[in-house]
Amino acid sequence: MRSIWNGAISFGLVSIPIKLVNATESHSISFRQIHVPDGGRVRYRKVCELDGEEVPSAEIGKGYEEADGSIIPITEEDLARLPIPTAKTIEIVSFVPTEEIDPLQMDAAYYLAANGATAAKPYTLLREALKRSRRVAIAKYALRGRERLGMLRVVDDVIAMHGLLWPDEIRAPEGVAPEASVTVREAELDLADALMATLGEVDMSSLHDDYREAVEAMIAAKADGAFEPSEAVVEPAGAQVIDLMAALENSVRAAKASRGGGQRGAEAEGTEGEEAEEGTEAQVTPIRRGAAPAAPKAVGGKKSTASGARKTAASGKKTTAKSTSTAASGKSRAAKSTSTATKSASAAAKSASGARKSTAKSATKSTSAASAKKTAAAGAAKKAAPRKRSSA
Repeated sequence: MRSIWNGAISFGLVSIPIKLVNATESHSISFRQIHVPDGGRVRYRKVCELDGEEVPSAEIGKGYEEADGSIIPITEEDLARLPIPTAKTIEIVSFVPTEEIDPLQMDAAYYLAANGATAAKPYTLLREALKRSRRVAIAKYALRGRERLGMLRVVDDVIAMHGLLWPDEIRAPEGVAPEASVTVREAELDLADALMATLGEVDMSSLHDDYREAVEAMIAAKADGAFEPSEAVVEPAGAQVIDLMAALENSVRAAKASRGGGQRGAEAEGTEGEEAEEGTEAQVTPIRRGAAPAAPKAVGGKKSTASGARKTAASGKKTTAKSTSTAASGKSRAAKSTSTATKSASAAAKSASGARKSTAKSATKSTSAASAKKTAAAGAAKKAAPRKRSSA
């Protein structure tokens, strides 16, 4: 790969000679401007305003225009003599964790190649230090007439540098977020989580530019004279009210179907329920042009379609019926338990009564036997006593 800049990395007192190589390339298809009636190519010619002659690239330089219109010429030698340390040096100023770099600052990417045998040792030292620290280096460098900010990190066994925008070049996101107050329900978040889990991860190397391939196919067909233009199907972009819950549910089902009906996620099972079994289609309701626009509803409010309300009511009735059945079953079991307890108490009472009667009978029998014994003893005593005779 051809280098676009030669210099050195300044790492404290260590200087590493390097070459800057583009790490990215564009595969976009470029078009030429033509004269439509005859197909002739339209070219831009650089013409001097003073003499009206076309100027070749070798004679074109740089100049700064003053407020009064006068031009101050600036040469490459003038820029090279500027008293800044980053003219030919990538000066590392700090090492920070990767998460401290805002992705909005990321710009063009470059590979830093060691320039010469003497650069191999310090280059490897910096690369391994970056690996072990798990940090990135923040550096300043000058390229194409301006000083820039860069971030050095390790990619495989190479040090790569990402150009960074200066912090004051990042615009504040004022007026970008929705101004209306919107509420998101937990059920909608659960469906969004289920959709994210179903889509899963993707192999970045499998992604490609479909638009570029279509343009290439069209160019090949036109070159062969067999191109037949077809009208693209474009969905109407009018004001519409969309059932967000139904759209999320259908998205989850479509994602699962596209992945061969993989393993059903716990999130999707918990949120789809009976609505998923019924196969509800997303409802899109156009706003009537003649009617007054309805007041916006919060996302966390009622569902926007009648079918969603009917489903919610049906689900509520089923839940109530199940709860009533469960309560009735519980009452029946309680009644049975009470009846059994009553029978047991009655049997215990009967047993106690029988025991009392038996005790009373035994006591009566014992009393009768004692009385009989006393009567017999008295009779025997009378018989044994001598009778007194009366005198004449």
